[in-house]
Amino acid sequence: MHNTVKSFSFSSSDGQEIFFYKWPEKESCQGIVQIAHGMAEHAARYHKFAEKLTKAGFAVYANDHRGHGKTAGSQENYGYLAKNDRELLVEDMYSLSRLIKKEYPGAPLFLFGHSMGSFLSRSYLLKYDQELKGVILSGTAGNPGLLAVFGRCIALLIGRIRGDRYRSKLLDKLTFGNYNKGIKNPKTKYDWLCRDKDVVSEYINDDYCGGVFTASFFHELAAGLQEINKKEELKKIPDDLPILLLSGTRDPVGNYTKGVLEVYRDYLEAGIIKVEYKLYDGARHEILNELNKEDVYRDILSWLAAHLA
Repeated sequence: MHNTVKSFSFSSSDGQEIFFYKWPEKESCQGIVQIAHGMAEHAARYHKFAEKLTKAGFAVYANDHRGHGKTAGSQENYGYLAKNDRELLVEDMYSLSRLIKKEYPGAPLFLFGHSMGSFLSRSYLLKYDQELKGVILSGTAGNPGLLAVFGRCIALLIGRIRGDRYRSKLLDKLTFGNYNKGIKNPKTKYDWLCRDKDVVSEYINDDYCGGVFTASFFHELAAGLQEINKKEELKKIPDDLPILLLSGTRDPVGNYTKGVLEVYRDYLEAGIIKVEYKLYDGARHEILNELNKEDVYRDILSWLAAHLA
């Protein structure tokens, strides 16, 4: 572990121990960025991004979600969520927000969510928007529609037949199987993550990354996607809350920008006036780890600075 980051933990509403990191410990800062990581990864992967933020005067916090990283606690719990745990994932994020507010009272709090973390962040907005100064959604996706319904039903069926903890290669293939299709001669199954071969190699060799998740996890993921795409739910978000959507043009999760632009239009239709987007030509899913990551860092810092006042 990097020596400028420390891990801590708190007890969530149901007694689950949630591990989190903060970069670094400071007595004061101009603002806070809370990170929600994606599926099949963990919070410590955001170290380089966090260092950029801390050098610019921000404090950074990020927790390992349930079923991930140190919070999972064991290989048996890795990739596992119990029924309705998707709601507890958001509650965990809120608990971390409250902890942050106690440590830095009065400091503006921004939420950064990547991939699955962007889905959780979109759900967080529906309940706890009052905690936030702004939100950045990286690598998000549009409304899967009937695919989410189909996936949820398949996951439920598999869970009933084989058990909630059954690791379904079928569900894994249905979710991720086409992500490499847009890449010519991919060398690994994870080339869709980004163009930096070293990052992909580190991901593959990281015990807390990748792998096949459980039937229950896929069920909860599909259910959450259905919820955050309901038009009536979006009207709960304040119309003046700043929201920034970021994506690579070659990101299959966002359907090569189509899904990202769909979310952008949905927010506009819901009356949110401070939503904007930025697309990075040629970049894949993990824009924070891409070959042009310095451009991404600079744009994020510029946006944060503009919304600190």
